[in-house]
Amino acid sequence: MPGHIPRILCVDDEVMNLKLLEAVLIPMGYEVVTAGDGEEALRTIRERKVDCVLLDVMMPKMNGLEACRKIKEDEETRNLPVVLITALTSTEDRIRGIEAGADDFLSKPFDEGEVIARTKMLLKMKTLGDQLRNAYSDVIAMNSYAEWTIRTFNDADFHLMSKVDGVVGLLMGRDGGPGGPQSVLVRLQTGAARYEWHHYAANGGARRTAVGVDFASEEPAGGPPSTFFSNDPDRDPMFRPFSVKFKELGIDARNLVGYASDPLCVFALNYGNDVSRYEAAVVNGLVMHTLFLRSLAMELKEVDDAFVYTVYALARASEANDEDTGNHILRVGEYCAVLGRKMGLKKEFLESIRIQAPLHDVGKVHIPPSILKKPGALTPEEWVIMKQHTVYGARIIGEHRKLGIGKSIALTHHERWDGGGYPHGLKGEQIPLEGRLVNIADQYDAMRNERVYKSAFDHGKTLKSLTVGDGRTMPAHFDPEVLEAFKATTSEFEEVYENLKG
Repeated sequence: MPGHIPRILCVDDEVMNLKLLEAVLIPMGYEVVTAGDGEEALRTIRERKVDCVLLDVMMPKMNGLEACRKIKEDEETRNLPVVLITALTSTEDRIRGIEAGADDFLSKPFDEGEVIARTKMLLKMKTLGDQLRNAYSDVIAMNSYAEWTIRTFNDADFHLMSKVDGVVGLLMGRDGGPGGPQSVLVRLQTGAARYEWHHYAANGGARRTAVGVDFASEEPAGGPPSTFFSNDPDRDPMFRPFSVKFKELGIDARNLVGYASDPLCVFALNYGNDVSRYEAAVVNGLVMHTLFLRSLAMELKEVDDAFVYTVYALARASEANDEDTGNHILRVGEYCAVLGRKMGLKKEFLESIRIQAPLHDVGKVHIPPSILKKPGALTPEEWVIMKQHTVYGARIIGEHRKLGIGKSIALTHHERWDGGGYPHGLKGEQIPLEGRLVNIADQYDAMRNERVYKSAFDHGKTLKSLTVGDGRTMPAHFDPEVLEAFKATTSEFEEVYENLKG
């Protein structure tokens, strides 16, 4: 991709003067556009991107001083270099030009060497000014992006590719201006020694497409992460192999910035201007921020996995003195998730209840085995002891906020909608939603399993007992909304039971 060609606007009401300026500037590699007066010059600036203006002072309609003043008063064009060309040489004329905002002056008749020298100097100043403004914009954008990603970070929903999309969009976000890269290639590690490549093109709206070219032989060697840049990768031994591959994608690589690590590699190509350590630092900062979030998400997932493991271990321990109920504790959690999805409950709540519902009977560790395994009916005194497993369970779980739902379930999963449950005889919506959900889930699974005091029910008989009633269990025991969700998902309940049976 060729570098940006500066466009010079020459403004003069005399055609001969415009021809002379064209003869000087075009051989220097500049693009020249012309206007015959100040009004036409302002229209040209609005319609076309201009890098420098050579502006005659004495013109009809709108003179050069007025045109210069309007250019400098406009927020969009105030940084555009303006050279006033004038035959007026008095100090007062120069002061008026300075007051209008002129950056430099040329005297008529102008000298060819002076025109070239002043144009080069002002273009260089504009480039430096643009780079400074772009740097300032980049810092603001990076800070905003970092703040947004941290504020919205959710380790459960973290997806590295979507974060990479955001980084690439930020790099290409200068609206096709001279600063940002026109192509970005990204390599992601998808497994042990397995990688995939994606390409983003500015002219495609920074949309991502998979790359079929095999970069395997040119993958950066293992080792510490590194950031690098090159303005002519074709001639740089380090980047020449990549340039060959880029050409297979139809990309003539120039002005390249790269970041290489095992998890993620980024190549930003064809910046409009030469790249430097600054552009490399921007890429490095954005990629490091993304990889930090990835690492944080992985560590939090490990913590969550350990939390889930501990919950299930505690739940299984509670069954040590109970009859063998197999995967009862796991099924109860899955039933609750089925009900919650049908009721349209929030994803976070569903996940919490799925994981913590297995703790519903953790208090049974305090109940004597002679009661838990008694084949016959419990005496009134034994029944009082048995009911205490709800209170014991809440005490065991304690006050940690992450286990709040588990504690609530342990305490309230035997409460009934009609107020006839235990331990506190709560009624209706006094019972927390999680307790109402586990109530029906636990009873469904208990009926399906054989116990020392009862045989196992099949799905149909269990369904009838819960929805019609069998004298001991009645529909009035359950939250009507939860019961309706159960009726609508009975096939899913049966599927969960069959899949987790044993």
